[in-house]
Amino acid sequence: MRRLILLSAGLVAAASLATSACAYMVYVSNEKDNTVSVVDSETKEVVRTIDVGQRPRGITISHDGKFIYLCASDDDTIEIIDASTYEIVGSLPSGPDPELFVLSPDGKTLYVANEDDNLVTVIDLESKHVLAEVPVGVEPEGMGVSPDGKTMVNTSETTNMAHFIDTETNEITHNVLVDSRPRFAEFKPDNSEVWVSAEIGGTVSVIDNTNREVKHKITFEIPGLRSEAIQPVGMRITADGKKAYVALGPANRVAVVNAETYEVEKYVLVGQRVWQLAFTPDQKTIISTNGVSNDITFIDVATDEPVQSVTVGALPWGVVVSPN
Repeated sequence: MRRLILLSAGLVAAASLATSACAYMVYVSNEKDNTVSVVDSETKEVVRTIDVGQRPRGITISHDGKFIYLCASDDDTIEIIDASTYEIVGSLPSGPDPELFVLSPDGKTLYVANEDDNLVTVIDLESKHVLAEVPVGVEPEGMGVSPDGKTMVNTSETTNMAHFIDTETNEITHNVLVDSRPRFAEFKPDNSEVWVSAEIGGTVSVIDNTNREVKHKITFEIPGLRSEAIQPVGMRITADGKKAYVALGPANRVAVVNAETYEVEKYVLVGQRVWQLAFTPDQKTIISTNGVSNDITFIDVATDEPVQSVTVGALPWGVVVSPN
């Protein structure tokens, strides 16, 4: 009997370890109350609230999961947060009003959009020094980097362009006109295309990464909603390149797009004013930040159904998930 009890206890412990191994930490920047909410992806509960700088927006994490990088936009800095202690352990010289950034595939370089001075700042993470400042269009925001690390794309909201920048020379090689107020840039995993969302234009421009020309424009129609309420912002594409998710702002929905045919397959109802999106590393779940309803929504990627919404801080904006 004692052996059976020990065996049962062992099985329970193993099951517990297996469950915890599936959990990821979700980090959400809350623009209004200057915090980052830490949410356990398994329990769907806020486990920690971190006090940070003013107006936190863009957020990402080092590839090894040790450090969280956060744009404290109104403090004109990027804060470095230790992911094990949740303490702010340093900062980076971001330039004025950092809003969004993207980490290079090798994890060594951070590319930052500085909205107020129309620059992209290139930062070496090891030395914490600025490597270059690249002049771009008016009100830069969206940032994307190619899977091979050779090209970085910045979108300028007022100039309505996607700027292609060579990461070796830090110089613009192409300027591509897109629709009004581009907010986000996302490369396809095979490096073939760049998708650029236009918030006011209401479209996603699909740009051929070889000839740097717009090859297709994705539009959105939702029965009962005015077209001006459908405002594409954050986007993510699955690792197999077959499916894309587009946050539609005040439409309160995430569009599910066939990334091969460009057809919209579904609209997922989430919270109010959906902003940004992030996959869990296993890509079984995608998470949206819903600014006006002050929550995030977990969406099952297999079914494209919302699973649960979790209340976080005030005006959640950015989201990133721990890599392990």
